[in-house]
Amino acid sequence: MKLNEIANKPGATKSRTRVGRGIGSGKGKTGGRGVKGQKSRSGVAVKGFEGGQMPLHMRLPKRGFNSPNRKTFVPVNLGRLQAAIDAKKLDAKKPITIDVLKEAGLVNGIKDGVRLLAKGELKAKIQIEVTGASEAAVKAVEAAGGSVTVAAAAAPAEA
Repeated sequence: MKLNEIANKPGATKSRTRVGRGIGSGKGKTGGRGVKGQKSRSGVAVKGFEGGQMPLHMRLPKRGFNSPNRKTFVPVNLGRLQAAIDAKKLDAKKPITIDVLKEAGLVNGIKDGVRLLAKGELKAKIQIEVTGASEAAVKAVEAAGGSVTVAAAAAPAEA
């Protein structure tokens, strides 16, 4: 076999149908679109339209609610804090604030603050100041001999 002998198997490819090219082609005049009406025109997309009957997506019950005033916190787990302390990215003897966490690369894209969560194990004695913390995280930090200060979320500046 040579490169110039390579070819698809017969029937593997199919040439596209050229519509609207005369009555003898079998797809002339209306081009396989039937006769008149909205769907025979170009630029028509009637997804979900059921001919005037109430569409399925409108018949089904709606669930849930997204509060327009919800707060979005960036989570920080105790295990990641301990890993950063072990890697010398954080100094456990100094107070850890949101700015310190940002410099260490543990959080980014902060909107409403940072929330401390209890996933992982903390061995170091730390003083941490965050916007929110879970009860289990506070207990874990205090069990390691540290303290958690929960500061109020900074209100967005009004124009």
